[in-house]
Amino acid sequence: MNRIALLAAVSGIALSASLPARAAEDPNAAAAKGIVKEFATSLKGELQAAIKEGGPISAIAVCKDRAPAIAKQLSEKSGWEVGRTSLKLRNPELNAPDGWEKQVLVKFEERKTAGEDPETMAYAEVVDAGGTKQYRFMKAVPTGDLCLACHGDSINPDIAAALDKAYPNDQARGFRLGDIRGAFTLSKPL
Repeated sequence: MNRIALLAAVSGIALSASLPARAAEDPNAAAAKGIVKEFATSLKGELQAAIKEGGPISAIAVCKDRAPAIAKQLSEKSGWEVGRTSLKLRNPELNAPDGWEKQVLVKFEERKTAGEDPETMAYAEVVDAGGTKQYRFMKAVPTGDLCLACHGDSINPDIAAALDKAYPNDQARGFRLGDIRGAFTLSKPL
């Protein structure tokens, strides 16, 4: 599949929607979307449970410890490399974007500025990685209500103190509802 057809197959498809016929042409895009949906569903469920049990401060441990564990589990299960990244990082040692991811994140921001809904943003490309072809996929993560307690522009001082302790180099604040919080990022060798 050429790059234009691949981009057409993955852009503009919400995770909650069924895949249109054109996306079904690319099994890698369908597989990546399924992994992203599983990651997002698992993470959101654990965050909601933590918040219900102990408030937003309890959710910090979920993002810090459980999100990487969920990504690792999905990587082992699927054969894809699965992770999260952002232009405004909370954990730079673990989630810093590589050059390709940074370019895609910048393009996502441009698409949002042009009026596209971040909920529907995805991008895939086959790239050459040191002589090996890799399928790379990213799905934007819009900032939702659940995110604002720890990532918003008005964070409770107790939560801010807990974030400062857990993430001394935190840059992931100041988001508003609907902003692009970051992206799920997946890759696999072809």
